[in-house]
Amino acid sequence: MRKPVIAGNWKMHMTCAQAKEYMDSFLPLIGNDFQTRCNVVIAPPFTAISTMSRLVAGSSVDLSSQNVHWEEQGAFTAEVSPIMLLEHNVKYAIVGHSEPRKYFSESDEQINKRAVSAQKNGLVPIVCVGETDEQRERGEAERVIRRQVEQGLERTDPDNLVIAYEPIWAIGTGKTCAATEANRICSLIRSWVPSPNLVIQYGGSVKPENIDELMSMSDIDGVLVGGSSLDPKSFARIVNYMPN
Repeated sequence: MRKPVIAGNWKMHMTCAQAKEYMDSFLPLIGNDFQTRCNVVIAPPFTAISTMSRLVAGSSVDLSSQNVHWEEQGAFTAEVSPIMLLEHNVKYAIVGHSEPRKYFSESDEQINKRAVSAQKNGLVPIVCVGETDEQRERGEAERVIRRQVEQGLERTDPDNLVIAYEPIWAIGTGKTCAATEANRICSLIRSWVPSPNLVIQYGGSVKPENIDELMSMSDIDGVLVGGSSLDPKSFARIVNYMPN
């Protein structure tokens, strides 16, 4: 039985003080029984990870990094290694998000190296895949996503990772992929990966208004939330989803 993963990616938001204020509001809103339904994950900026590690202690909320390097140490300015994250009780690591792909030209090969290293060091990678608006318009969406999946998951254990399908055209744009179409793509991804336990999230303008429908889909095992995770009430409603 696949357990849904509801993850909030704060991106470049939240100081340590703001993170504390957020968690003071958020934790009472999700109660103590959410872990029977789903895993809740928050990916704060690197500067807030130490603070967040203390704030989530004893709460069953897990932490994720927003990226991770493939080496344990070395001359890699501005990068963070897996062992640095483990020191702060981080459990997950997002790799391959469309923003590093776009702004820092991350390749599928680099993303795979990050995922492999994350697993090797005890982290669960959240491997992001998704097509641009132009690729979808040209009918290339499935080919692009399959390439990202196959190259991103090479030499990994699919039972110990999460795939997040995030159509790039739906991230931060207000556009949302129809739940049925998101489910179709997630079903295709599942057919490409030989693991019945693979958890597949949807991400892209997820909000309280569409979470219930998304979580009613057969092949969507959770969500990766951006903007709506920045408000504790909004994210709590997403965590407390009620499938149709």
